[in-house]
Amino acid sequence: MIIPFLLFQMKLKTYIIILSFAMMTFDITAQIIITTPYEFFAGVSGGTTFSSVTFNPRVPQETLSGSTLGLTGRMTMGKNVGLQLELNYVQQGWNEVYEAMPEYRYSRRLDYLQLPFYTHVRFGGKKVNGFIHAGPQIGYLLGESTTESQGENKPGGINTQHDMSVENKLEWGISGGVGIEIRTGIGCFSLEGRYYYSFGDIYSTQRKDYFSKASSQVISAKITYLIPFRQR
Repeated sequence: MIIPFLLFQMKLKTYIIILSFAMMTFDITAQIIITTPYEFFAGVSGGTTFSSVTFNPRVPQETLSGSTLGLTGRMTMGKNVGLQLELNYVQQGWNEVYEAMPEYRYSRRLDYLQLPFYTHVRFGGKKVNGFIHAGPQIGYLLGESTTESQGENKPGGINTQHDMSVENKLEWGISGGVGIEIRTGIGCFSLEGRYYYSFGDIYSTQRKDYFSKASSQVISAKITYLIPFRQR
């Protein structure tokens, strides 16, 4: 009876120590958040995308141009660090080219609703500063459309993807960007270049499937306008 009682006391003391440490950490974190100056921003963005899909087996491509529009919210804590959340409509996909048949064109446009979540790091002066964004991103396919020239005169090679609709509508990956921001009396204007790489595949890529890889990558250039609506 003594040994189980001693073990119970040891476990109880351990739980009390862990709980005390957790409460102390929460208290310190709360004090940092409460005492740190912060700003809230909200606004809109728009820009151009240049995208492709990495296929294995390889499909010869050029980048496909599209557009992006979205809403942006940002919270900065202190001088240099913040969090930024966006909701964007993005056009991406791929554009096939063939040297043997330069007149033949095939492109697939994929329309996504995307949600990137960034760590925002700024540096520089108060009025003009540079910034870096990095973080995860998820998206959902809203629809797809195909453009094809020369009808059925398809070149030899890999054409399996022409008859396949996107199988995995949910995508996820990592995104990052660098840019410059100007603060004015009517708000903040920023110009940014970004890169997104999808860890998911638009098609099933199991051993029995034709493609072993079919992941998107997107380069984009964006202009964002933000209005500060709360500061402390």
